[in-house]
Amino acid sequence: MANIKNIAIIAHVDHGKTTLVDKIMYHCQLFRENENTGDLILDNNDLERERGITITSKNVSVIYKDTKINIIDTPGHADFGGEVERVLNMADGVLLLVDAFEGPMPQTRFVLQKAIDLGLKPCVVINKVDKENCTPDEVHESVFDLMFELGAEEWQLDFPTVYGSAKQNWMSTDWKQKTENIEPLLDMVIDHIPAPKIPEGNTQMLITSLDFSSFTGRIAIGRLTRGTLKAGQNISLVKRNGSIVKSKIKELHVFEGLGRKKVEQVQTGDICAIVGLEGFEIGDTVADWEHPEGLQTIAIDEPTMSMLFTINDSPFFGKDGKFVTSRHIKDRLTKELEKNLALRVQETDSADKFIVFGRGVLHLSVLIETMRREGYELQIGQPQVIIKEIDGVKCEPIEEMTIDLPEEVSGKAIEMVSTRKGEMLSMEAKGDRMVCKFMVPSRGIIGLRNQLLTATAGEAIMAHRFKEYQPLKGGIPERQNGSLVSMEKGQAIPYSIDKLQDRGKFFVDPGEEIYEGQVIGENSRGDDMAVNVTKTKKLSNVRSSGADDKAKIVPAIKFSLEEALEYIQKDEYVEVTPNHLRIRKIFLTEVERKRNKAI
Repeated sequence: MANIKNIAIIAHVDHGKTTLVDKIMYHCQLFRENENTGDLILDNNDLERERGITITSKNVSVIYKDTKINIIDTPGHADFGGEVERVLNMADGVLLLVDAFEGPMPQTRFVLQKAIDLGLKPCVVINKVDKENCTPDEVHESVFDLMFELGAEEWQLDFPTVYGSAKQNWMSTDWKQKTENIEPLLDMVIDHIPAPKIPEGNTQMLITSLDFSSFTGRIAIGRLTRGTLKAGQNISLVKRNGSIVKSKIKELHVFEGLGRKKVEQVQTGDICAIVGLEGFEIGDTVADWEHPEGLQTIAIDEPTMSMLFTINDSPFFGKDGKFVTSRHIKDRLTKELEKNLALRVQETDSADKFIVFGRGVLHLSVLIETMRREGYELQIGQPQVIIKEIDGVKCEPIEEMTIDLPEEVSGKAIEMVSTRKGEMLSMEAKGDRMVCKFMVPSRGIIGLRNQLLTATAGEAIMAHRFKEYQPLKGGIPERQNGSLVSMEKGQAIPYSIDKLQDRGKFFVDPGEEIYEGQVIGENSRGDDMAVNVTKTKKLSNVRSSGADDKAKIVPAIKFSLEEALEYIQKDEYVEVTPNHLRIRKIFLTEVERKRNKAI
């Protein structure tokens, strides 16, 4: 029986989790000397690489001093909290990574709370001590205060700490003494993370995550809590609702390095993957064939935001995408529900509209972006927060938000958050920057990031996490400017755009194909205005083609998916196709818009 340690790495977004896992893999010689595998090895899908964040948790295992260490890399963003909650069930301890300059941040709090509630042993890694102006000792104090505040027990508060820089590949018990490698970190794991506890009894394994292979179908992943699992064994599947389904294991795999190794038997306490189970879901228990006993299933936080997904019915539908019908969209959303626990889908009275509930704009926009890359075309309505009635009072989700920005623009930011019904909790100076904390309704956060970045010349860093439901805070000001809407279908002509530039900012480039009802710009006033940018210059004997001044056209504003979703108003959709993002009015012709406004 090999020694096994199961650890999850948790931290705020961008504090260096995935970089640290890279260094552990290199140190334990998972790769040959001549293999250059690059960095951020575990962020292996395109979206994660482009955004520089982890979206789905990954497993990897390394051998150090005859001990097998299973490492789970988790996302740091609160929108993917559902992912973190379930994979922590597989771990016996956590490595809490904290930035030596920033200290504990909102998401650090969020993931640490989950780990403490599950009774896991924390080990603290204070990373990035090579940053200037960093204060490792003060950060160590604030981590202790945070754990105490979150209700940690005495044995959890007695946590070991190492300091270092994952990027520079060293860790040490004293931050002033630089070492050669990250061995002090791995020694800390071996000394302090408890081995899996193995209770007496028959087979039990909670399915906490799943994988998919086009050859073998769905694969269940979890940690064997007690008993034995063998290839070919008959088992019972205890469902979330308590019902029992009989099934059989075809193959068993354990994690080895970045891949998986087929085995005949799994030792208790190890994380394994089971091939061949039928109809399982995350949160089910794999139990004994004759005397099945279920484990406590995973409770997932409720979603706080919803968006309307509908088929693309614009004049340009089907030009880019392969999957455009409502059946395609419905099947894809149903498939997503299997592995995305924090997601809910509700059908509406119309066959081609679905309401999708998620944890936040980022959570849903990652799903939309993935669908778009797979060749789907769809339209998305304005994000809405979920309002609940608690004891007869209408309540809305409230979030705790931290904004880190230069001191000289902090006044402007505080004013913006206050107009959105935000309450300020604290304000502290760090170097020449200010860190301000607020409690703000989720409604107020939609669209705030764009405005903040504009007001602070791109300097503000904003992080937020869901706190609780509180009574409704009243009206929040919407977007001040109206839209410029195209009157005609055709091509945008530079001459027309030039003549209309004083009316507002444009979202389309000269020569781009547009259609009637498409939002092609932002009006400088508060109301919508229909404009025609498909008019060419009339060339007669009065006007020659070259006599006018050269047209100087301001470059078009291009939105990312989240920015577009936060920008639109109630009567607009974002049209998403594999190659284009367009904003359009729900009613394309002006007559229809006026008719529906009057009602």
